[in-house]
Amino acid sequence: MSQPIPVQITVVSAQNLKTLKSNVLVTLVSVEYNGAVLGDSSKTDVLPDGTAEYDFSTSFECSPDGPNSLDVLVQKPLLLTVLEVMPKEKKKPEKITPLGQAVVDLLPLLQGTALSFTASMPTPCSLAGLEVTVSTKELLLSATQFSSGNLLSITLEAAYSVPEAFTPDAQENCMACLQIPAAGEKELLLLFKNGILKADGEKEPLPRPKNWPLDPILAPGALNIPDSFIVGGPYEDEDGELTKSEVRKDCASCICFVPSLRTRIAECRYWPVELCRLSTASGGKGKASKLDKRDEDKQIAFHGVAYVNMMHLLCPGVKQIRGAFRVFNYQDSEVFEKTKFQYSIFRDRRSQLSLAKEALVNSPATKTASSKAQKEGKDSNATVRSREMCGCVLSISLCQHWLQTARQREQCLSPQQYSEAGTFLVMEIKLDRPLVPKRLREELLQRVKELIPPRPALPTQTEGAKKVVEDYQKCVTSVAVAILREYHELFGKQLPDQGVMDYETMEEQKRQLNYELNTSGKYFAFKEQLKYSVVKIVREKYLKTTAFETKEQLQAFLSELYVYLVDHMHIALNKEDVSPAPPPNTTMKQLLLFAREAEANKDLKLASLFHRQVREPQIFPSWLDYGAFCLLYEDATKALECFQQALCLDPQHTQSLLLCGIVAVKLQRFEEAEIFFEDACCLEPSSIIAWTLSGLFYEMQNSYIQAERNFREAKKLLRAQLEEERRILEAAEGEEKKPSSPSTDPGNRQTQEGFFCPHWDVRTCFGSRNKNPTLGLTETHFLAAPAPQPPPCTIFMKTVEFLMKVNAVQFVHKALAHELLSLQGGLSCAYYLALAWTYMLREELPRCAECLCEAVRIDPLNPNVWAQKGHLCYLQKDFDNAKECYERVISFVEDAVDMHFVYLRLGSIYLGEKEYGRAKHIYLLACDNSASCLTWLGVGIACYRLEEMLEAEDALSEANALDNTNAEVWGYLALICLQGGRQLEAEQCYKYTVKLGLHNDALLREIRAAQQRCGFGDPSL
Repeated sequence: MSQPIPVQITVVSAQNLKTLKSNVLVTLVSVEYNGAVLGDSSKTDVLPDGTAEYDFSTSFECSPDGPNSLDVLVQKPLLLTVLEVMPKEKKKPEKITPLGQAVVDLLPLLQGTALSFTASMPTPCSLAGLEVTVSTKELLLSATQFSSGNLLSITLEAAYSVPEAFTPDAQENCMACLQIPAAGEKELLLLFKNGILKADGEKEPLPRPKNWPLDPILAPGALNIPDSFIVGGPYEDEDGELTKSEVRKDCASCICFVPSLRTRIAECRYWPVELCRLSTASGGKGKASKLDKRDEDKQIAFHGVAYVNMMHLLCPGVKQIRGAFRVFNYQDSEVFEKTKFQYSIFRDRRSQLSLAKEALVNSPATKTASSKAQKEGKDSNATVRSREMCGCVLSISLCQHWLQTARQREQCLSPQQYSEAGTFLVMEIKLDRPLVPKRLREELLQRVKELIPPRPALPTQTEGAKKVVEDYQKCVTSVAVAILREYHELFGKQLPDQGVMDYETMEEQKRQLNYELNTSGKYFAFKEQLKYSVVKIVREKYLKTTAFETKEQLQAFLSELYVYLVDHMHIALNKEDVSPAPPPNTTMKQLLLFAREAEANKDLKLASLFHRQVREPQIFPSWLDYGAFCLLYEDATKALECFQQALCLDPQHTQSLLLCGIVAVKLQRFEEAEIFFEDACCLEPSSIIAWTLSGLFYEMQNSYIQAERNFREAKKLLRAQLEEERRILEAAEGEEKKPSSPSTDPGNRQTQEGFFCPHWDVRTCFGSRNKNPTLGLTETHFLAAPAPQPPPCTIFMKTVEFLMKVNAVQFVHKALAHELLSLQGGLSCAYYLALAWTYMLREELPRCAECLCEAVRIDPLNPNVWAQKGHLCYLQKDFDNAKECYERVISFVEDAVDMHFVYLRLGSIYLGEKEYGRAKHIYLLACDNSASCLTWLGVGIACYRLEEMLEAEDALSEANALDNTNAEVWGYLALICLQGGRQLEAEQCYKYTVKLGLHNDALLREIRAAQQRCGFGDPSL
């Protein structure tokens, strides 16, 4: 819009005026915009039904440089005032009084050229309204101009915790002004007036309407913006600097059309909101002018400023900010440092706010009414003055005389009055559409597909002619086996030493077999089995699906088919009978356990071998397990390939997306990582872990605003989850209270807290973990005490739990750093356990020990803490302390997470100390918990040392069945065979022991000594 465009306003009629005043007879309507009266209609009689026909038209010009620019158009509404004309009395002029007011929002004109609606005049018991039409001859903004800008709606709800010097005085109120940076465009100022102090404890209802940023008008209800309300919300979800609960009050809302908003925010991150205290009391005109001249450059009363961080609006998909922002005393250096503004609006640019002293008088519409009734008597003048007080407008220039009375009181205040009081503003900033569009789910899916390299296609299944021929051969073989079985039932099996059968006997057996097959019906059953496969050959191989035209063609085809079928029958019958490979003895779960055992023993080559064995093309979880192993011990590139393969198998798997993002960060492919994290959040918006990991990633990229928003979303989900769990728990507890209370008999001492009596002997409670009463462990008692209150659950510890399972050490450190900063009541045991885990991986054992000491101090009854401490002592070769920790772990009622390794290492300590009975029992517990080659090997070694040879051989056979590549298993089997005098088996076991490379030198020496003693067992002897 370069030229002025007239805005035409037509007031057609008024309805239901009788609801405003029952005896109203004559009215007129006054149209006002932006402080100027556009015109008054002629006097119109009111019909008996309360209708008045005005048909009044007026207009004003909207121009970029004029007083009624687009900024004004979207901020200020059209004000319509209905005035009642009283009948003339003798020797008195006619009296004009306001009857009602209506407000018309002109914002829709930006998107069209005409508005037509009924504007209501809100009063408690009135249905009156004005039928209005507003139009322009051309668009105020072209489609291109409208799309390049944005509608910015700013609501200033209230200021809280104001200084104590503020008093609820009707003559004093507050004003605020938001400066929108220019950024090469026109600078915008948004003014919020008429802030009234309310007493402590006075609360406003929610929802409550938003108000126009206007001066007081005759109908206060018309200040409410239609269909706009403050609804409040959890303070934890706000974008401001404070999240504490406070009492909140009235608000005002401004709307403006802002071009180049993204550029303005990028150039100026913080937007200043100035705040000051005003007085509505006024002296005479001459007095006011003297005050203006004398106090023009004086200090503004209670001059403060709040800084609104607008960078939230540059996050993808964000179009609203709502939060509490601290107010600081206005200091030029601080304001310039944060906002680059070199001036104060209230102090240096008053003229731009249109707050000249002449503004603090009657509104134009009220002036019109008062001028027409100026010659009335005292009663009339009193009415006018009363109306003037209702319609007065705040003016910054007329607050000077208040400054004189308040300056001495202000001198007693601290220069940091707002900071000491903890004052803050609550604001909402909303856009019509986000500045940075959020990527759609379809776009993210396409980007993820582009990031995953194409995989070779799986081998195609055999179809068509080749498959039907193979089916025919299988069918022939099946029928031949069935016929051979019938033959054996009739004549028995032909043994090799019986010689060759003569021709006559063979023919006789053939005749009897045919007779038996025909009479039993088995011949026709075999024909039916072959018929289906033959029909498929005719259709697929010879493509014959229609009837033959002549018998000659049929006979020729049958001859050809017969030859073909006989040939393939011979091929099928002459094939060697190759038995299928036996199914593996180990399951995928067992192979993963073997891999973990190899990792614990630092045998990474063997661990990788087990992972590759469990990794199958269509087994989804195995790729994640192998990828986690590669991420920690091998190559991050290979880990990414594994996670991408898992994503190929299931594109909807959130964890695969997150793992791809984690590895991409490690490989410094940050753009790819952002896509993976964003897709995970879009795929599963209820995932706490996805939002937290995404926030940690953005923090690594220094996108702190986006990180903060993601963390807030994760916390919101966690609160909802904990609330749901609490509700379910309360419901369950309510159900439990209904039955009678449990028995208090000492023999049934399981209390409601869920722990056993401390002085029960372990022999009666150990269950499957301790069935042998001869062990010294029988003197250990359960450690029981009232369960401590769990620490508050946080998004970061939930994420750490997931990250530890996939060996993402880099992100674990980031999450633990946040946990360290977020908790105010002290760190949890889980925090120190996770930190100790990271130190143990890096083999920083002293620092690991410090963390575990803190964990023991916080929660001495946690079995996982003692298990970790036992592992630490085991790695430090401190086997006495390790044994003590492990024995404490198995004495708890609740098992530790990694009981398998507790059993393995405790058993190995017992073997080293030659406590073979204890070792056997512990290894049997491990076999019962999760059997593996190493657990059965431990049982076998213990039994061998106890000279229980049969049990030792059985245990070692179980170990060999699970993993036949363990050289130590073959070594002990060789010892058992030597003890039993089995020469051939001893030599075979020793051969495999050497071939597989036994690293246990003591065992190898023992084997060779036994061979020397027995005189066999080594083929080289």
